Amino acid sequence: MMQKAAPLRRMVPVAVTMGIIFFLSHQPGDSLSLPEIPGMDKVAHLAVYAFLAATILLAFGDGQRHTRPKSVLWLTVLLCVLYGVSDEFHQSFVPGRSSSFFDVLADCAGATLTSALWFRWRKRIARIGSWRDCFSAFLAK
Repeated sequence: MMQKAAPLRRMVPVAVTMGIIFFLSHQPGDSLSLPEIPGMDKVAHLAVYAFLAATILLAFGDGQRHTRPKSVLWLTVLLCVLYGVSDEFHQSFVPGRSSSFFDVLADCAGATLTSALWFRWRKRIARIGSWRDCFSAFLAK
C-alpha cells in the first residue's frame, strides 16, 4: 500500500505549483505589480516554469529517471510547454490580461534550462545520493 502512495505524494508539488500558476494568471491585469524593469515578466515566467520543471522531474520515479533520462527530459519540457500554452489561453479570458507567444517561449526556456541542468548533473546527483546532498555539494564549491 505504501508503494502505491509514493507516486501520488510526488505529484503534490506539481499540483501545488500548477495551482499557484493558475491563481496568478487569473488575477486581473491591474492587480499584479512587477518591478518596472524591461522583460521582468519574461524572467518571472522563466523562473516559475523552471521550478515547475523541477517538480515534474522529481515526480518521476528514480527508475524512470535512471533508465529513460532523455524521455524524462523531453516529457518534462513538453508538459511544461503544454501547461504554459493552456495558461496563456486561460489568461486571454482574464480582464486586463492577454496571451503572449513570448510568454510561452519564456516558459519553454525555463523548463528547458532546468531539464538540461538535471540531465547534465543527473549522474553526479545519483553518485552523491540525493538532490539535497547534490545542492549542498554544489554550494560548497
